[in-house]
Amino acid sequence: MVNTPPVESLTPQPVMQPHSEPVGADAPVVHPVKAEVRNLSFYYGSFKAVKNVSLPFYEKAVTALIGPSGCGKTTLLRCFNRMHDLYPGNRYEGEIVLYPSRINIVGPAASPIEMRMRVSMVFQKPNPFPKSIFENVAYGLRLRGVGGRSELEARVEQALRGAALWEEVKDRLRDGAYGLSGGQQQRLCIARALAVEPEIVLFDEPTSALDPIATGKIEELIDDLRQRVTILIVTHNMQQASRVSDYTAFMYLGEMIEYDRTAKIFTNPSKSLTEQYISGRFG
Repeated sequence: MVNTPPVESLTPQPVMQPHSEPVGADAPVVHPVKAEVRNLSFYYGSFKAVKNVSLPFYEKAVTALIGPSGCGKTTLLRCFNRMHDLYPGNRYEGEIVLYPSRINIVGPAASPIEMRMRVSMVFQKPNPFPKSIFENVAYGLRLRGVGGRSELEARVEQALRGAALWEEVKDRLRDGAYGLSGGQQQRLCIARALAVEPEIVLFDEPTSALDPIATGKIEELIDDLRQRVTILIVTHNMQQASRVSDYTAFMYLGEMIEYDRTAKIFTNPSKSLTEQYISGRFG
């Protein structure tokens, strides 16, 4: 039986502002804000799963969302590309502002279809379409109106190279995606997500179904992708969060407990609840 720790205080930590960080040769890299969550709440019917969360997500950086099962981290992640709209009875309060356009992702003026193009998602288990490798990657491009054969082929190759998969599949693009290994299928899903040139890529436990070798390849890929896109990753693996992320947000019971640079969260957290979770005393 898991022992749930007492809630000392669920008052969210103040949002760290990048311009307040030290300057100089040893200062951390300052990233501009790509998206900002402002007093966001999310409801499954009458159940409030995310409670008044506020935090920034920095451009071309990796932010890890950590916390025990049921804490709201995946629910928060799925707000970014409006996945919750697929089910009746769900609703949002607050804002997720996407920069530089300043559009509110969860607002009524934002098109869910457009948001899913601008914010791509890679799920916990590989979910390739029952199509060829080529058509898996080309699917979103066709939805975006890319129809010329030469452009399609160039964009598909670019996406597969971006997902570190091109050399392994370049001679089998017409083969079915289900013939790939689990790790290759996950990288194919990443290529599919990258093909539409999203501004943000969401990863929901992307390596939980993979072996250690495939996990290492995905983590290396995430490290490479941070040079090009903003990444949000949900993970239960504390070692993975510390390895791949620049920033970490710890959630508990639907609330944001602590948010800071990953190095600080894992070496000197401000909240004892954060320290208890990271050290494995609950979760």
